[in-house]
Order: sequence, then C-alpha cells, then structure tokens
Amino acid sequence: MNICFFRGKIISNINFKFIINSQNISISIFTCELENRSIVLCKAYDEIADICYQYLEKDDYVYIYGFINSNGEIEIEKIYF
Repeated sequence: MNICFFRGKIISNINFKFIINSQNISISIFTCELENRSIVLCKAYDEIADICYQYLEKDDYVYIYGFINSNGEIEIEKIYF
C-alpha cells in the first residue's frame, strides 16, 4: 500500500451513496484539483464519507491523507479542511 498526502480544491459536488452487500456501508465521491493542476477522483468510506458529505462543499480546500488504489483513485483515510 502507498501512503500519500495531498492538498487541493474540491471542484465537483460531493456524491453520497449507500452500498448494499459490501464491507463498507457508505461512500462519498468527489473530484479534487491539486496544486499542480492535476485532477484526481477521491473516495471516502463510512464515517469519513459522512463527514465529507456533511461539512464539505464545492470550492473548499482540503488536505487529504490516504492512498492511491489500483484504479488511480485516492481512498481517503483522513481529511482536514
């Protein structure tokens, strides 16, 4: 597993979904533009997904601690805003 730290701006609305028949209960998905102008898809699960959906909005700046999965998406372990 690879650990990564990112700082970026949320450039999409936060999508929140419930997952049926999975080990995770809920998921939040949004897109961030990093400081070097690259765009990444971010995913948060369970409690972190709830926090993202409640407190974050489009155009917020966030610090993300997580890892990059096999699809090139960032799976968030911790998020600071």
